Amino acid sequence: MTDLIYKRVLIKLSGEALMGDEDYGIDPKVIDRISQEIVRVQDMGIEIGIVIGGGNIFRGAGLAKSGIDRVTGDHMGMLATVMNSLALQNALEKHGAKVRVMSAIQIHEVCEDYIRRRAIRHLEKGNITVFAAGIGNPFFTTDSAASLRAIEIDADVVLKATKVDGIYSADPMKDTEAFKYDRLTYDEVIEKKLAVMDTAAVVLCRDQNMPIRIFNMMQNNALQELMQGSNIGTIVTV
Repeated sequence: MTDLIYKRVLIKLSGEALMGDEDYGIDPKVIDRISQEIVRVQDMGIEIGIVIGGGNIFRGAGLAKSGIDRVTGDHMGMLATVMNSLALQNALEKHGAKVRVMSAIQIHEVCEDYIRRRAIRHLEKGNITVFAAGIGNPFFTTDSAASLRAIEIDADVVLKATKVDGIYSADPMKDTEAFKYDRLTYDEVIEKKLAVMDTAAVVLCRDQNMPIRIFNMMQNNALQELMQGSNIGTIVTV
């Protein structure tokens, strides 16, 4: 297809997105719907990498607040992302996709180690590649992992899927006067303290000139329309 504006993308999914209306874990209907959207985009000829969070199971910072050592909590959070990655792999494969899960921590029995060159080769072969366990180190979020992996695999953009349709001046669920930005610079996101991604992730993208697009994954056909240049959500760039 000649009307596609991206060749390779990195999709960042939050663990919470998989919960649907549940309080915990994974809603099968939600993960199935997300998988269908992703496979449709791959069928357009797009190479897809995915980073998924683990907040629907464990979040390191939250565990630390409850008294668990932060490093231990972050390692538990990494394992939660592996669980979500395997669930996503299974859902994608049910729709006919070929999927590889690569982990930043060694867990050979269930997935591969993350090796950059191998990851790029998977993408070139048409495998959806899911990057699990963050960057493999505590104190770094999966947002930072998404930025890092996007840069490493030479993606065209980081697509952060959220429950809202872009970046707002304030929480639109709490502030009726909040307005949506169509475009922001990296520095504006940092200076305005807009809680779209953690600062380290935004700085990493800024330093490597990696665009970030924030959009609502629950909007029908949003991913497909983005591939064709639709101005959905909010773009963060220079």
